[in-house]
Amino acid sequence: MSRAVDGTKRKNRRAKILKLAKGFYGDRKSNYKPAKDAVVKALDHAYSGRKRKKRDYRSLWIARINAAVREQGISYSRFIAGLTKAGVQLNRKALSNMAIEDPVAFKAVVDVAKNALDK
Repeated sequence: MSRAVDGTKRKNRRAKILKLAKGFYGDRKSNYKPAKDAVVKALDHAYSGRKRKKRDYRSLWIARINAAVREQGISYSRFIAGLTKAGVQLNRKALSNMAIEDPVAFKAVVDVAKNALDK
């Protein structure tokens, strides 16, 4: 049986890879073999990036909260300990937004944490 070099399945498979490689640099966008390698690597990075994004945002929120509570004269770890002791259940995303958008309310939350630590 002869080898199919211009069959529909082969063309479609290659076209799919080249479509995914659109925007890549040099041969990686137009030649099948380099494009295939680049697409596999890119999809792998995209998968791990979706997991990484969650970690990155959490550390961003923590950095923002830390900066805001240090202005109030308390460290981040003491602040979180105070919130836990006071029974306040606000997540870090909400606390970060509050620190940016509503500093007055955030100061009230910091005071609650401080009072819980003093008791």
